[in-house]
Amino acid sequence: MNAQIINGIEIARLVRAEWKLRADRLIQLGVPPGLAVIIIGDNPASSIYVRNKVKACTEIGIYSEVHSFPEDVEQSEVLDCIQELNESSRVHGILVQLPLPAHFENNRIITSIAIEKDVDGFHFFNVGALVTGNAVFLPCTPYGVMTMLMRHHIPIEGQHVVVVGRSNIVGKPMAFMLLEQGATVTICTSKTRDLAQFTKNADILVVATGKARMITAEMVKPGAVVIDVGINRLTNGKLCGDVDYEAVKTIAGYITPVPGGVGPMTITMLLCNTILAAERAQAGIRMVATN
Repeated sequence: MNAQIINGIEIARLVRAEWKLRADRLIQLGVPPGLAVIIIGDNPASSIYVRNKVKACTEIGIYSEVHSFPEDVEQSEVLDCIQELNESSRVHGILVQLPLPAHFENNRIITSIAIEKDVDGFHFFNVGALVTGNAVFLPCTPYGVMTMLMRHHIPIEGQHVVVVGRSNIVGKPMAFMLLEQGATVTICTSKTRDLAQFTKNADILVVATGKARMITAEMVKPGAVVIDVGINRLTNGKLCGDVDYEAVKTIAGYITPVPGGVGPMTITMLLCNTILAAERAQAGIRMVATN
């Protein structure tokens, strides 16, 4: 029996429809949600991501603007742009498309974004709030995964969840969000010795390593929930995840496809965070970091 497919495209459509109602209310109040995207260089993948984000904004009623810079731009110029966006009443969310050029200081760029406009959830203030269970803006990809699990009524409390990947964007925040929901969480990496001994014991397996099809059917517990965050392009041009989908879907209870799984949810949760930021701005709520 094949696993039940967790369709990220369908869940994203439903979530966007719900949040569009909230965006429409803000527009009626004269506060249209606004997202500014900063992109540096001409990385083809980044350019596609930005176009998809702008298209999604348009469809849901979010004002968007894109600020493009050449690869060799000075960091100070980008910081000046961020400061202007911080002060703009039309912009409620600021996103800097990663990765950044080698001469940039990632942390300095991220922490220059006003915390009430940090809709990616990467500012140290929001990361710290995530650790304590008080985050306002959740990182978009883990937020999307949690939404997928909840929409399928998959229990988290008391479950053993194995997260393979320790990035600041997915793996670490994913673990904290699962812990907050009462899961027992094990964090592994692609270099974990005898990785299968951990993955085979997972009720829920979340994989985000960037290594194509590294999780095989023999590494998965029968009936497990398998969430594949990875996206890799093969030599034949086709996309695949970090999980051997065709083999694992005959073992798992639930599984996300690639493409069409977590990817659409990441952009959707960015839209949700932007609308939430606009709602908070309309209500006069500010987030203040203290030293």
